[in-house]
Amino acid sequence: MPLSLNVNSDNNTANNGRRFNLNANNEPSNVAPMVLIYIQVQSNNMKTYTKLYEELCSYDNLKLAWKKARKRKTLKSYIIEFESDLENNLNKLKYELETFTYAPAPLRTFIVHDPKTRKISASHFRDRVVHHALCNIIGPILERNFIYDSFANQKGKGVNLAIKRLEYFIRKIYRTKAQNSLREGQLLLNKSKTGGFAIKTDIRHYFDSVDYEILLRIIKKKIKDTNVIWLIKLILKNHKTKINGKGMPLGNLTSQFFANVYLNELDQFVKHKLKARHYIRYVDDFILLNKDERVLRRWKEEIDLFIRNNLKIELHPDKTKIILINKGITMLGFRVFLYHKFLKKSNAKRIWKRIDFFKKDFIEGKLNEVQIKDSISGWIVYAKFANTYYLRKKVYLNTKRIFLDHFFFVTNSPNVASSLLP
Repeated sequence: MPLSLNVNSDNNTANNGRRFNLNANNEPSNVAPMVLIYIQVQSNNMKTYTKLYEELCSYDNLKLAWKKARKRKTLKSYIIEFESDLENNLNKLKYELETFTYAPAPLRTFIVHDPKTRKISASHFRDRVVHHALCNIIGPILERNFIYDSFANQKGKGVNLAIKRLEYFIRKIYRTKAQNSLREGQLLLNKSKTGGFAIKTDIRHYFDSVDYEILLRIIKKKIKDTNVIWLIKLILKNHKTKINGKGMPLGNLTSQFFANVYLNELDQFVKHKLKARHYIRYVDDFILLNKDERVLRRWKEEIDLFIRNNLKIELHPDKTKIILINKGITMLGFRVFLYHKFLKKSNAKRIWKRIDFFKKDFIEGKLNEVQIKDSISGWIVYAKFANTYYLRKKVYLNTKRIFLDHFFFVTNSPNVASSLLP
């Protein structure tokens, strides 16, 4: 069982660093069953962690990282190649990390349109294994300080839970405002008048604006292992940017994780300084709700000032709006109302374009039936979370037609038809 050693930096006694609670078998009883081997240093009521790098480089951790990196990509040629000599490849990574000779390969950059045009920078597979190995170790430590209402890229969180939380907040604001109105002797028969307001915004060019120095300062509050910090710096600097010392690539696991770490500073400010109860964040998109529009306007100014001064980022001027809750709040592809929710119109239109592409690629042999069904099934699971019964039914029937139309096309062509005749 790995050892968790508690050290009180304010204790100058001879037993400093050697304080264990022993059980009847004369064994430490206060050792937690953890994956990590580390030393906790408790100073000024804040736990910090050292001696993490050895566990990061361990074969077991690298093997776990490989399993995570290959998930849902097992048929990719580069993964098959890596796995053809798996033990040697993992041991080579282990040696390079331990001897500080590891150097990440240049990122492969490409453009996607879904629906926005984005530049994606993908890491080499062996580098992705290192990213998972790093997050396996520092993730549980840093995520402990995350607020509940941060929903992106965390186990047990995600889009569905974020939307459920938004629905809960909307109903709570409605009830609060209705109760206040009744106390004031106002009879509000129209439900739309019992709503409140929401401020919906995101960070302008967020991933391109993350400042390395600030990010590392945040991480060092908890992570004191200089070797782990060395690896983080190496990963950050592998992304070539226009402004030196700024920016993270879209597409990396570490970028998603560091994005949460960076904006956790904003989360703590909103919750503990502004005392905002109804706040949700998903990556750099966030929403605050309140019954009073004036409060939201004040919060907006204070948030903008805080992130400019402390994080060197700014709110997107075109996407920062205060809206009436009863008009519906758009978040993560859904439009959420008091008792129902719809898909955004642009999302609904996009699925029909995708079906047209599938039909073309299926006829040309670029996609098979299983690939198309997997993609559509994933979309249906996503769309099912909204009031989309009839839309999902139409999508299902149109997808089915792709295969039926292809079958009739093939069987009615002269060559194939003659081969089917007796």
